Amino acid sequence: MWKKSKVTDQTAAGQKVDAPERGHPNDKGIRKKSKVPGVMITQFEAELPEGMTTPDFSRKPIAITIQEGKSTAFKAIVVGNPKPTVTWTRTNGEIVFHPDTCRQNYSEASHEHTLEFPKVAPEDADTYKCYATNDYGRAVCTAVLNVIEVGFSKAKELQKTYGDDIPDFLRKKLKKRAPKVGEQGQNEPTPEEKVWEILMNADKKDYERICAEYGITNFRGMLKKLKQMKQEQDVDTAEFVSHIDTLKHIEEDDDEASIDLDLELKELNSKIFLYKDGEMVAFTKEECDEIKHSLKQVGKKHDSVLYSMDVEGGIVFTADFKVPDVDFAIKLQEVKADERQDALFVCVLTAPLNEIKWFGKNALLSNGEKFEISVSEDKLIHKLIIRDCLPLDAGIYAAVAGIKSCNAWLVVEADKEASSKGKKAARKNTTAGLGDDEDLLRIAKEQQERYQKEMEERLEIAKKAQSERDAAEEAARLEAQAAKKRSAETKAAAKAAAKAKKAEEGVDESASFQVGAHVDVEELSEDNEEAGQNSLFMETVEVDKVTSGDSPPLQDKVKGNDHGEETAVKQKGERCGTNEKRPKVKTVDAEDAAVGNHHGEETAEQSSEKSGTKENCPKEKIGDVKDTHVESDKGEEEEEQPPAGKRVRIRQGPLIEETIIDPGVHFLVGLSDCKAIIGEEAELVCKLSSEDCEGIWYKDGEEIKSNEGMTIIKEGSYHKLKLHKVPEEFSGKYKFEADGRKTEALVVVEDPPRFDPEELKTFITPITVKKGHKATFKLSYMGREPIKVQWFLEGEELSDEANIKLETSDGYTRLLLIKLQRKDSGEVKLKLKNEFGTAEALTELIVLDKPTPPMGPVEIVEASSSAIEIKWRPPKDCGGCKIGNYILERQQVGRNTWKKVGPIGPLAKYRDLDVDHGRRYCYRIRVETEMGTSELMETEDIQAGTKAYPGPPSTPRVVSAFKDCINLSWSAPANTGGTNILGYNLEKRKKGSNLWGQVNPPEEMIRAKGFAVKDVVEGMEYEFRVAAINNSGAGEFSTPSEFVFARDPKKPPGKAIDFKVTDSSYTSLCLSWIKPKEIKGVEDEAKGYFVEIRPAENTEWNRCNSNLVTTNFFTVKNMKSMAMYWVRVIAVNDGGEGEPQELNNYILAMPPPVRPRFTDTKIKSFMVVQAGNSARLTMNFEASPWPEVTWLKDDVPVSKKVTISNAEGTSQLLIPSSERSDSGVYTIVVKNIVGQETFSIEIRVTDEPKPPGPVEMEENVPGTVTISWAPSPDEKRDDRLHYMVMKRDSSKRTWNTVADHIFNNKFTACNIMPGREYRFRVYAKNDMGSSKPTESPKWLVPIKKEKFTVNMPRSKSCDLQCPPKFLVPLKMHTAPQGYECYMSCALKGDPTPHVTWLRDNISLNTNTNYYISNTCGVCSLLILRVGSKDTGEYKVVAENPMGRAECSTKLTVRE
Repeated sequence: MWKKSKVTDQTAAGQKVDAPERGHPNDKGIRKKSKVPGVMITQFEAELPEGMTTPDFSRKPIAITIQEGKSTAFKAIVVGNPKPTVTWTRTNGEIVFHPDTCRQNYSEASHEHTLEFPKVAPEDADTYKCYATNDYGRAVCTAVLNVIEVGFSKAKELQKTYGDDIPDFLRKKLKKRAPKVGEQGQNEPTPEEKVWEILMNADKKDYERICAEYGITNFRGMLKKLKQMKQEQDVDTAEFVSHIDTLKHIEEDDDEASIDLDLELKELNSKIFLYKDGEMVAFTKEECDEIKHSLKQVGKKHDSVLYSMDVEGGIVFTADFKVPDVDFAIKLQEVKADERQDALFVCVLTAPLNEIKWFGKNALLSNGEKFEISVSEDKLIHKLIIRDCLPLDAGIYAAVAGIKSCNAWLVVEADKEASSKGKKAARKNTTAGLGDDEDLLRIAKEQQERYQKEMEERLEIAKKAQSERDAAEEAARLEAQAAKKRSAETKAAAKAAAKAKKAEEGVDESASFQVGAHVDVEELSEDNEEAGQNSLFMETVEVDKVTSGDSPPLQDKVKGNDHGEETAVKQKGERCGTNEKRPKVKTVDAEDAAVGNHHGEETAEQSSEKSGTKENCPKEKIGDVKDTHVESDKGEEEEEQPPAGKRVRIRQGPLIEETIIDPGVHFLVGLSDCKAIIGEEAELVCKLSSEDCEGIWYKDGEEIKSNEGMTIIKEGSYHKLKLHKVPEEFSGKYKFEADGRKTEALVVVEDPPRFDPEELKTFITPITVKKGHKATFKLSYMGREPIKVQWFLEGEELSDEANIKLETSDGYTRLLLIKLQRKDSGEVKLKLKNEFGTAEALTELIVLDKPTPPMGPVEIVEASSSAIEIKWRPPKDCGGCKIGNYILERQQVGRNTWKKVGPIGPLAKYRDLDVDHGRRYCYRIRVETEMGTSELMETEDIQAGTKAYPGPPSTPRVVSAFKDCINLSWSAPANTGGTNILGYNLEKRKKGSNLWGQVNPPEEMIRAKGFAVKDVVEGMEYEFRVAAINNSGAGEFSTPSEFVFARDPKKPPGKAIDFKVTDSSYTSLCLSWIKPKEIKGVEDEAKGYFVEIRPAENTEWNRCNSNLVTTNFFTVKNMKSMAMYWVRVIAVNDGGEGEPQELNNYILAMPPPVRPRFTDTKIKSFMVVQAGNSARLTMNFEASPWPEVTWLKDDVPVSKKVTISNAEGTSQLLIPSSERSDSGVYTIVVKNIVGQETFSIEIRVTDEPKPPGPVEMEENVPGTVTISWAPSPDEKRDDRLHYMVMKRDSSKRTWNTVADHIFNNKFTACNIMPGREYRFRVYAKNDMGSSKPTESPKWLVPIKKEKFTVNMPRSKSCDLQCPPKFLVPLKMHTAPQGYECYMSCALKGDPTPHVTWLRDNISLNTNTNYYISNTCGVCSLLILRVGSKDTGEYKVVAENPMGRAECSTKLTVRE
């Protein structure tokens, strides 16, 4: 039960404060909204001091709905300076702070203010306010606390405990008075409320029955009110439940009834409450006797739990929460599709699921023409096909399985060619997103095996647990039986002892005896507790003693039950709600005490059956009571003793007779509604409780009997009505009546579309035709018209086109396909549909054509020296025929002819044994079928046995050279080709030639790894290369050797001359030298040079160049800045290296010393900068070594505000936001070890000057005027500020400068003419420009003027009146539809004529669709959007008292 509080205070704009006594004295401040919704701020002062703020909520408390007895808290975080104070109030009453009920806390760590309720009570439900207040304002927000009362509330418990004497401090907490005993019925809803509750949950077909039962006659009004109540219920339910479906009505099973429905809760932790007749009822998840409503878990599978509630009398509620334990093994992938193409999304689940939900752009998708949803047989692979994709279909598509989901994008690429032509793109038969189905099947199979394995493991665990429970129950049952047996033996012994005691006392045996049966309540309760059953309370019947002989029977006495059987039945009905089995108790007479009473049992069963209940309540059997004289024979009394363990008291006299009513013949199974198809058979069947009863059949109220069309059959208790070849006239209401009982059913005769079975067999046979031929499909059908006939080819509907002809007549349809192509093959479907159903017929069309070429690439199975084996893939399309042969041709690479290998059969592989080792071959493959031969597929070159040639040897090295011999050596190749190296081939080439000549004879290879070349010419220069030879042949040649002269060895050269440094930098050094002198026989000519350097800290020399330098200069790079190096150069020739030549001193890696100097030739020494802008100075200079750069302002180092950036050869000064105080002289000082250089720039930071003050004028000298003004406010701050004066007189329109560069506040203007008005403007000027002007008042020197008289001549009157006349007539107009049209004409007339526009002689002057104007005699009419209705004749009529004129034209509108 909800206990909602009423929100009486909202935080909207302009809200009044409910509790002003808690606020600030200045509550009537400025109201404003916070950035946080629902927070209102009141600012006490108009302007806040700097740094001070009003309070605000960075996190406000939120509304809470909670079950009573739980703990909860409101949380808020406030900000403001000074720190606000937080207080809490509630709308109804005051907050009572107590540690057990409510407390206010603040956390220093999280800065949270909390209002905590340790144990929520129903009276805590209210609207709470949170105030944050400081000296400058207050912020307030509200939060609602809703409390759910569950089960039996505390108020009721207090009422039960204290009764009417509840203490005052507890009475305040009670919301309602607990009802007294006997008043429970007062809370039950009225009959009117009950009927609306019944209608809210009933099916529409039951409305009429319920209204008749409760006396509702206004059926239309009932429907209207019911619709309104359902809408209100849906609004309330939508807060917690997403949707409710799969509702099943009450189903009774023995003593249990249930209702099933699926709830999808928005919050999984939402609580569920049960109500009966508007009152909340207590329930439990376990069965017990004290509470008869139970929420029982009857099924559990993973996270799926089915809960049910057992209710006596059929009032039940169940909720089925199904959360399948499933996930995605393969999730959706992004699909890119072309326009008008199909798109496919596929996912694989980890467990079988019949269906999943598909969403497209947040909308639930269902099967239809646009979307096709399918699932594999194993329920693991789910697919979504989007037909005919358009750009609008692009977006995110999602699959939802249980609580798991995945999504992916669909990207639709528009057909630009079709859209540019203004046409719709052609439909495409391909599908985007198709992947490898084998992988999907493989993964699905793995998931299925894993799932089955898990199910088997769970089943084994369940079986094991069940066997353990069965064993425990069997052991408990055996133990209970043993205990019961021991108890019975003990009781029998006690009874025997009691009888023996009575016999000793001489009790008269005939004085009394027992006639009825009595169950000891205490002993039965003990027995039932041992057996795990509930106790059953029975009545005790006492019968007074009777005398033996012929004395009359005594009167019956009933002890503890004045109502007899009625009370027993009532108790029985009240205790049928439990599922426990009751002991069966029989009450029999004296005669049947030993032998029982079977008639009594049957009568009780018939009575139970007639009552209509199916409860598993214990059957109490009461036998027939007879007035009988019973002899008091002890032996007979002992024979009539009940079995051991059961106590039965026997009383004298008859019991109260039970009245049993025979239910008579009734229906066990009634008739059911039947749908029959015309021409087929139908049957109605019902079953009676008796086989001897006959019945009568009726149709629409008239009795029917067996005839040619129908047969009435009786088989035992079954009564059947068979309808043969049902005609349409057989539809109607049929009734069967027997022994006053009747049952009815409707027979609806339908005529759906259907086919003749024989013709359908012929139709479904596939049709095979050749390419270019035609195919015909025809089939007759039957069914009630109208019937919609549709033909489909591969799922696409066909319509009449050039190659497609459709014919449909009464009961016959035909499809003709002309000029068929191979792509037209596929499934042909005929679909018929009328009001009764749909029928489909499927067949297949096969169009035969030549096959496509085989599919590559060709796989090389073997390529040895003796055989080549290849295989390939069959053609993508064999043309609808079986492959007969593959035709092969072979070509040896290097030849132009192709050799036909011949047909090789239908296998896609071939082994060629006729090959030569090392040769390369190419193959052509064609496919041959009965329809012809395909195009060829050509393979790449395939080599028969790969020859492994050796790799190249090392580069030949010149060991020595003479004028008649050059000695060479080399190393063997690293790659020998897998065999031994047999020898080498050596070649030589002269310098300048392109031809290589072999040194060794072709038939004699060189066995060694060196050779002396003697075939040389003295003075010539040669290079050499060598190739290795193995079993496969000669391999690749090595790289050529260096050029070598055929001459005797030379002497090393001498030292280089004049070795010096020509230039240097921080990373490089430029050297130069002179070639050493040649001394014959001692020092030969140098061929090249090596340059070496050595850092001062090292002892080893490093060679700078790996190849000889032939020039007399060299640049050493990659040196360390300012490092010290030693440098030398070595001359080299064929005789070797000469002696090195070193520099006399070490070298520093730095440029040559240069005195600093500025390189910019046009540097300004003065700069003006507007205040607020940035000032930037860039100075370029050169200096070596790197100088020290310093910036000064007025000979003082610049402030930290100024940014200095130095780089190589440049320095920059930046003032980000300049001010007037930044004005001054800035000096840059560049200094190094050689010297220093300075440069100064004056920077003036200023702004546009403010205008001067008011201007005054006076005349000291006639013809002059002295102008004075107040100085500009910037005059004191800017020493370069001056003034400019401009003048304008009344005879001129322009302003002229009369004075400039005025450094005082006065100026005298000359040449002031009397009679003219003068104005003056004064401007303040500086380096940034001029200020706004200050204008003087008018200056006028008056002059005396003589009186001037003008004699005007008399003018003659002229009559200009004339009738209207068109000067420019209307023109013909032709305008496109949708464009504007403008018509105009010119006319004259005096007085001004009245103009009227007409279209087809209808005035347009008052029509708002036309814009009409008349300006200076030009009349115009504008039509904004011309339509076909505007076509017609347009006329302009001009009228005045002098006459009338007309002008007309025609308007034609183009489509």
